[in-house]
Amino acid sequence: MTELVPISPDYSSVHIGIVVLLESARRAAARSVNALMTATYWEIGRRIVEFEQGGQDRATYGEALIKRLSADLSSRFGRGFSARNLEQMRSFYQAWPIDKISQTASAKLNQARKSQTLSAIFEETGISESLGHSVIDLSSLAKAFPLPWSAYVRLLSVKNELARSFYATETLRGGWSVRQLDRQIGSQFYERTALSRNKAAMLEKGEAADPGDALTPEQAIKDPFVLEFLDLKDEYSESDLENGLLQHLADFLLELGDDFAFVGRQRRLRIDDSWFRVDLLFFHRRLKCLLVIDLKVGKFSYADAGQMHLYLNYAREHWMKPGENPPVGLILCAEKGASEAHYALEGLSNKVLAAEYQTVLPDEKLLAEELAKTRRELEARQVWHTGKMEGKK
Repeated sequence: MTELVPISPDYSSVHIGIVVLLESARRAAARSVNALMTATYWEIGRRIVEFEQGGQDRATYGEALIKRLSADLSSRFGRGFSARNLEQMRSFYQAWPIDKISQTASAKLNQARKSQTLSAIFEETGISESLGHSVIDLSSLAKAFPLPWSAYVRLLSVKNELARSFYATETLRGGWSVRQLDRQIGSQFYERTALSRNKAAMLEKGEAADPGDALTPEQAIKDPFVLEFLDLKDEYSESDLENGLLQHLADFLLELGDDFAFVGRQRRLRIDDSWFRVDLLFFHRRLKCLLVIDLKVGKFSYADAGQMHLYLNYAREHWMKPGENPPVGLILCAEKGASEAHYALEGLSNKVLAAEYQTVLPDEKLLAEELAKTRRELEARQVWHTGKMEGKK
């Protein structure tokens, strides 16, 4: 173990200064990536809209264009170019066309973020003129979008244009995080402010952030939208206990025989504008179906069952291949002293298939016992390791 060498009392100021510098740099890097991503998606939306205008039947033509683009871009760039995402990019351009961006840009940001107005940026960089060309300066265009892409996605769900403009303005003025924006939209802050007699007090109150609203630089750079845009692997931070339980569970199922084929771990899925992760995904060869596994370190609740059915509906629509049976879910609850396992079979197409699933799949009691045994072993190992490290001190 490396010993800390006593140094000058001035060290703390150097250390704190470097910490602040690194955190600031990471936040700036996240903002830079987000701005370029947003500008790129806006430009993709613009090109889709302008290309569609050349079609005879715009509805049919646009649908075919989106479908073809989705297939071609996905094969070339990976995730992030589903038909839904491309439609969102098109909607983004339609909600923030070039003239609206220029007009909105003239509004100054709050004092903490004061910089050039976007109208000045457009005039200075000549974005309006360059948009007609096949290649544009994305770094200049990015200056027109001060909010992260996830914020614009959330704003697109607000159909009232006045409300959408209000939330965009307040997000800039108050420096809202995406979480705070989502919370304010969900609480109908615009409608409540409009009905309030003291609007200034409401706006001031809206600036106050909840403890859970803040985003760390790491969370900002690991935004699923950013990971998709950069086509980076989505790593999920787990506790040592949860990580150990999942790894053992995967090994245990594979050791039961050759029926189980491992598909993925922490498989990410998007439902509307929310992101979820499936802990483990297997394919059962004999049943010809996907097995979606969700691990809960706490106690089982009805919300867990509802979330699992959400996963199964998504898997049935997006992951199930032709000729396969409907997917089945397995919820594992690893609460200390009360491990449980529950299969979600209600979504199966017929009772005969459900009965077959129950016969072939591992017994719920066996899985719960294995989970409890593994948890005890992992916790004992952790206690032993901690004691050993303390003994070395």
